[in-house]
Amino acid sequence: MLSVGIEDEEKWLAEGIAGIQHNAFYMHQAMDANSLREGLKYSAQMLSELRTSKLSPHRYYELYMRAFDELRMLEIFFKDESRHGVTVVDLYELVQHAGNILPRLYLLCTVGSVYMKSREVPAKEVLKDLVEMCRGVQHPIRGLFLRHYLAQVSRDILLDINSEGEGDADTVMEAVEFVLQNFTEMNKLWVRIQLQGPARLREKQEKERNELRDLVGKNLHVLSQIEGVDLEMYKQTVLPRVLEQVVNCKDELAQYYLMECIIQVFPDEYHLQTLETLLGVCPQLQATVDIRMVLSQLMDRLSNYAVSNADVIPEFLHVEAFAKLSNAIGKVIEAQVDMPIVGAITLYVSLLTFTLRVHPDRLDYVDQILGACVKKLSSQPKLEDARATKQIVMLLSAPLEKYNGIVTALTLSNYPRVMDHLDNATNKVMAMVIIQSIMKNNSCISTADKVDVLFELIKGLIKDLEEVSVDELDEEDFKEEQNSVARLLHMLHNDDPGEMLKIICAVKKHILCGGPNRLPFTVPPLIFSALNLIRQLQNQDGDVVGEEQHEVGDEAEEMHATPKKIFQILNQLIEALSSVPAPELALRLYLECAEAANDCDLEPVAYEFFTQAFIIYEEDIADSKAQVTAIHLIIGTLQRMNVFGVENRDTLTHKATGYSAKLLKKPDQCRAVYACSHLFWVDDPEGIKDGERVLLCLKRALRIANAAQQMANVTRGSSGPVTLFVEILNKYLYYFEKGNQQITNAAIQGLIELITTELQTDSPSANPAPAPDAFFTSTLRYIQFQKQKGGVMGERYDSIKV
Repeated sequence: MLSVGIEDEEKWLAEGIAGIQHNAFYMHQAMDANSLREGLKYSAQMLSELRTSKLSPHRYYELYMRAFDELRMLEIFFKDESRHGVTVVDLYELVQHAGNILPRLYLLCTVGSVYMKSREVPAKEVLKDLVEMCRGVQHPIRGLFLRHYLAQVSRDILLDINSEGEGDADTVMEAVEFVLQNFTEMNKLWVRIQLQGPARLREKQEKERNELRDLVGKNLHVLSQIEGVDLEMYKQTVLPRVLEQVVNCKDELAQYYLMECIIQVFPDEYHLQTLETLLGVCPQLQATVDIRMVLSQLMDRLSNYAVSNADVIPEFLHVEAFAKLSNAIGKVIEAQVDMPIVGAITLYVSLLTFTLRVHPDRLDYVDQILGACVKKLSSQPKLEDARATKQIVMLLSAPLEKYNGIVTALTLSNYPRVMDHLDNATNKVMAMVIIQSIMKNNSCISTADKVDVLFELIKGLIKDLEEVSVDELDEEDFKEEQNSVARLLHMLHNDDPGEMLKIICAVKKHILCGGPNRLPFTVPPLIFSALNLIRQLQNQDGDVVGEEQHEVGDEAEEMHATPKKIFQILNQLIEALSSVPAPELALRLYLECAEAANDCDLEPVAYEFFTQAFIIYEEDIADSKAQVTAIHLIIGTLQRMNVFGVENRDTLTHKATGYSAKLLKKPDQCRAVYACSHLFWVDDPEGIKDGERVLLCLKRALRIANAAQQMANVTRGSSGPVTLFVEILNKYLYYFEKGNQQITNAAIQGLIELITTELQTDSPSANPAPAPDAFFTSTLRYIQFQKQKGGVMGERYDSIKV
């Protein structure tokens, strides 16, 4: 084809269509007049428009379809002998006198279709005649479309070849031979199109040639539908002939498309039984053919077949499908030495997908694929190709999705070896995928050995794999990663206390290597896992429930699953955390552990945890707000403790009240001091009830509130100190109702009058501050309610004037 502009080509196409329409008009007139001679004349002139060499494949297709539609009308005319008066046999001879070969052959194919349908002659003889005569047109585009027309008009005859008594084996073979011959010639013509025209238009022409591929592929579709083409014929004749043409054409586009066609149009059962033959062709294809897609489509097709028909699984094993596919992939990778690493990994991903669907119980197959991948990656320590890295992530993710979590994957020896080839960033991504899989499937990691393997897989999140400064870390991403690790730690569990202790020690070994930035995320969940183990031990009879050996560093340390031993581990963990520094978190955890020691009736351990909490409070917590929160936590925890003897309890309560009175702000001092009153009155039948010391705390809180009130007088209208008085009044009422004899009606009455006076003093305009006034009013309403309710409590409230 000459180099022409788009406008010229459009003009030539328009002229060709106009010529077809012009001659078709007169052809229709002749057919309406039942004039065979005139009809043949104008039909030949119409078909002469297809002799052009000026059009691209795409434009020629448009022209061809115009002529094709008209030929359908001509065929109807030829069928009705009553209209033209010529037998089909004579008509078959008559059209062969057309002047030009291309119109002659189109007319011959049209009449031949009528001839075969008339059953006056065996179809196979006409088919053989037509396919041979079409050799007369060797122009790539014209010859391709002529043979496509032949395939179209003969299609129905071929598919019905068994229905009229012609369906013996020889007849079917003749039909198959016709299609194969036509397919071979069409493929040759299609491949030759690339040689038409100048090299600079080759890319455009190749694109247009690709659009014509279905013309060739329809032959294979017809082959797959011919009744009588059974597995034996497919294996002995059809597949070898088609594959011979695929290999010999040596064209990238043709080879890829035809392999795709074979896979899609023929039955799955045929592919399974001829797998070795089909795969044997793959290494012989051009190096530029995307063999990855070919093999992936084949494996997808076979795996879908296996999934939808469970009965065929034994047949997959019988033909050794996995071994043949694995061997073929190895040969392709070996043959295509220039194949990029991403191509090889993609093949392994497809093979793994096939294996997981067809042989889900064969973990050895999965590990074998991962091992082959490791071998391919061995030439480079770390992957740098982003696409290959993405494929590796897919390869590693597939077993997680199939086996509902990492537990099964942990038994694959080559799994961590593949991960070692990922760069550090992708290693983190894969680690997150693993953790998400565990959480999604609620998988439980139940042995210390599996924990070690798991933490080796997610080491990118557990510790720094390279020197990275804190400033370089993305804070949000880092927090998300570490929160995921923290959630993961709750999935490590075993009901056997001895094994659970081994798990805790294994996790401890890993997370303490994580550096100061990670410890605040990873230590707390491990501590709570250990506390759960302690509670489990408390529910059993006896402390010592197991004895295990566990490696710590280079030394073997005997591990007893006892609360004391676990508390030692907890202390070590919190010590590591307190050095981060994360003092507030460490203090909270010390208090949690102290409460657990209280439940275990271990007074020395509980006292030690409280001591450590006070040391952190004294030395590491400097912010005033943090101090307020910390002292209230200490008071609340200490109030719930019942393990301490008098001496230890007095020491701790003295410290708590002392620190409460030393807070920076007076309101904070006041609230902490009156909170300390609960340390001397525990609402429990066996709890401490020291009314005098309760009263001392409340009086001390009143003095602090009074001092705060005096300081606030400088700023008129300040409601804070008055609110403190109301809060203290409520504490008085609480202890009054609990039966504390030191809290008298007179004391409550005096406090009410004090608050009333303070409110009037602070608000001389008779518009008292709303917050303390509402709080105080609500408190007085409660007193009034108790008086009206009557009973013993009502009588006690009776003397209080509101």
